Amino acid sequence: MKMMKFIRIDENSRVPKYQQIVNSIIHNISEGNLTIDQKIPSINMLSEEFYLSRDTVEKAYNILKERNIISSIRGKGYYITRTKLISKVNILFLVNKLSSYKMRTYNSFIDSIGANSHTDLHIYHCDESLFLNLLEKHKSAYDYYVIMPHFKTDDLRHISFTDNVLKVLNKMPKEKLIILDNNKPGVEGKIVEIYQDFENDIYSALKKGLLKIKKYKKLFLAYPQKAIYPYPRRILHGFRKFCVEHSIDFEILEHIYDDIILKKGDLFITIEESDLVNLVKQIREDEFVLGEDIGVISYNDTPLKELLGITVISTNFKMMGEITARMILHKEKGKVKVDFEFIDRNSL
Repeated sequence: MKMMKFIRIDENSRVPKYQQIVNSIIHNISEGNLTIDQKIPSINMLSEEFYLSRDTVEKAYNILKERNIISSIRGKGYYITRTKLISKVNILFLVNKLSSYKMRTYNSFIDSIGANSHTDLHIYHCDESLFLNLLEKHKSAYDYYVIMPHFKTDDLRHISFTDNVLKVLNKMPKEKLIILDNNKPGVEGKIVEIYQDFENDIYSALKKGLLKIKKYKKLFLAYPQKAIYPYPRRILHGFRKFCVEHSIDFEILEHIYDDIILKKGDLFITIEESDLVNLVKQIREDEFVLGEDIGVISYNDTPLKELLGITVISTNFKMMGEITARMILHKEKGKVKVDFEFIDRNSL
């Protein structure tokens, strides 16, 4: 078969032979030697030609099928199905939820990683089973796995990692694993971590705004204890630490109620977008002046909050994406804490 001349197997190479098959086919597609709908050798034919085990060739073909580079037609064989988006670096990006600030990180990553890569985005909705199924399905198909680890318990509380998730992550090649946004100890070995420190970040950010915060009589945090997409409890710990240390009267609310009683001198910190909208709406209806009578700080910045002049405490999601891309491109290792900011606007 003509295509056999394009396959290169180096007996002396440290690269596994199944990966050499994958690399050969991808390289020849990028060079234009292989085209869409072109038939490639059967598993038996390739194993006989290069004196390889059938399992080795089958593993290579399964990886190519997972990447949608080849497909099999029953009774006919294997065919090239994709000639675009073949790249030197293939990345699986696993995000716990589809929010505007998570997408800022992802879009920044895509802008920074460059054209010589292909990234697949999957959302696992803080669900352990869905997350594990995605990893199992794609366990050999990518060069890097970028993971934002945030899960929910049965009673809808936040947990950074579950025992099952840690078990799977600890079996993965550490050079392929990148933990993003959250860094809870438990993953063994040296891996790349680009993270925010939820407890100390909110504490430090609020300290930066202490002078303005002190002009208010009482500080409220709207923190949903249970949610479909729950938030780390370390946010609560940092908030309490700040209030106690600076003798600030505070209260933690489950959410902003539709008929919440507002008083002049109240300052609210909201986490969920729906609570922010509900609060600002009620402030206007009760004819209070935002930023004078009642203050509002929102957690996690978005372009809309910037447009509306809402004060925020937020990690730099754009920087998070840029750093992740840089560490992949330059094969860097280690832990990087992303800056957390207090951005003062009109609502304080």
